[in-house]
Amino acid sequence: MSVINKNMVRDRALKLPEVTDEMYNQCNSETREMIQEYFDNKAQLSPDTKTQYWSALRQFVYWVNTSCSDKPLYKIKKRDFSRFMSYLVNRGMSSSGLKFKKSTISSLCKYIEDYIVEDEDMKEYATFRNFTTVYKVEALNYVYEKIPISEDEYNKLKEALLDDENYMGLAWVACAFNSGARRGGIRQFKVECIKDGIPEGKTFVYSNMVREKGKSIDGKQVRYMMNSECVKYINLWLEHRGYESEYIFTSKYRGEINMISKEWADDFCTNVLSDILGRRINPHLFKASAITYLLEKGKDIKTVSKFVAQHNDISTTQSFYDLRKDEGVDELFD
Repeated sequence: MSVINKNMVRDRALKLPEVTDEMYNQCNSETREMIQEYFDNKAQLSPDTKTQYWSALRQFVYWVNTSCSDKPLYKIKKRDFSRFMSYLVNRGMSSSGLKFKKSTISSLCKYIEDYIVEDEDMKEYATFRNFTTVYKVEALNYVYEKIPISEDEYNKLKEALLDDENYMGLAWVACAFNSGARRGGIRQFKVECIKDGIPEGKTFVYSNMVREKGKSIDGKQVRYMMNSECVKYINLWLEHRGYESEYIFTSKYRGEINMISKEWADDFCTNVLSDILGRRINPHLFKASAITYLLEKGKDIKTVSKFVAQHNDISTTQSFYDLRKDEGVDELFD
């Protein structure tokens, strides 16, 4: 069994205990009603975002239950919230995780300030103030180094997956490395997009419109470019699949066919790709790898930003992926 290099620069945070329905139902009933009202008025949240918000708020409410005598929201003070954040820090949570927890709870507080404070039937909230504002999250830290997958590593993955006859995994890697799509977008790719092959004079085909992460319930609607490598390995997978489906990346269980889940990509990267490369791999590395690979080849950053990174502003691409920031610096004073 090979040893996986985790690239860790600090230990992973201790996982927070899952707050079950039974545990949550033990918490202050008025607080739970307030949170339910908050979500009833947040219909624009996407399903994934709503799930994350629910988890963060349940964690906070259960902590209040066990650590602050289950006091209602209007009695929570800034020092209480600071204690909660210290609890998360002491468990090793990253600053990005801390920021998300704070912003979620702050959003609830903002709702109370905007809609509840002036409600004459809720006089106990008349002096309520957002208790999260005092806490400042320290500078960003990292769980591991996000080292992009190189072209040599990509070729190593293809060779191993082909040898293992893991054709769906091979097609997924080709799409992830070349298109820049996230795991949630790749799982939505449809067969219809590649059935006619790449048009003459072109080097790619477009995917169907897929829903990616976004603020609204509809998310961000985008389509990705799939090059000849993507089309080649998708066709190889479809030739061996043995059943029909409108989606490319699917699983068949007890006769039922469904598109793969987001968790499939997590497990595939952790249990298969990490072992092949001997270092920690996750789905999020592939977007950075696709962008980095093209920029290393000298492709125009504006084009890469718009069509591969799917960034609304080139400054985002420049901030994270521009590999030529020092280009020409040695010749400045010649």
